[in-house]
Amino acid sequence: MPDIAPSSQPEGDLRYRRVILKLSGESLAESGKRGISDNELLAIAKQIKSAHESGCQIAIVNGGGNILRGASFSGANASVQEATAHYMGMLATVINSLALQDALDSIGLQTRVMSALPVDRVAEQFIRRRAIRHLEKGRVIILSGGIGSPFVTTDTAAAQRALEIEADVILKATRVDGVYSDDPEKNPHAVLYEQLSYNEVIQKKLRVMDATAIALCNEHRKPILVFNFKQDGNIVRAVRGESVGTWIGDPQDTQTNHR
Repeated sequence: MPDIAPSSQPEGDLRYRRVILKLSGESLAESGKRGISDNELLAIAKQIKSAHESGCQIAIVNGGGNILRGASFSGANASVQEATAHYMGMLATVINSLALQDALDSIGLQTRVMSALPVDRVAEQFIRRRAIRHLEKGRVIILSGGIGSPFVTTDTAAAQRALEIEADVILKATRVDGVYSDDPEKNPHAVLYEQLSYNEVIQKKLRVMDATAIALCNEHRKPILVFNFKQDGNIVRAVRGESVGTWIGDPQDTQTNHR
């Protein structure tokens, strides 16, 4: 496909100029299933297109849990070494990235898959300046392969890439409305938080992102917005800073500063 002109300037109601959208591997599968669902893939792609058309620069980091989780081979009796399993998980994120790329291409977006692992037949090597240039030219970039090293989650990869490309926020897409005090699918009395500090996430042991990712965001004051991507239009609402999900940031900031 030919190159397109850079995306238009962000609209007046667009809160975030550049974002990292963190998708789990499971977001590409039907609920409770493995693999990749064409319907789920296209539904996410359409939401990403709407958000991109609002003027936001979007970089995507996706997981590979719908295919394989590296941690599933932990333990002394595992036949596959845990480090090897983590590399297998990184390759699973490449598979998901290629599927998402084609889905986005099919609805008219320009995309690039960039990988921390060398897979030059199907993806570019991740180079920070090149990634930023793709975004400035109006392309959606899909960042795969984690950070290229085992024992590092894709949550941490999302935090790392957000810092490298100077994203304004990490948008963590989930199947629930935000961060709850307990699992809302098991506890009907679980409370939805509107705003949290990084320390509150750690102290309350809330399962938002892993501890390394939270520590990186805390150190560099990189906000996180956890929201329900299954509600159509929520990705656009998120990049506009509307009141969706749970905002996590420095206590010196306020939620209204980011919305």
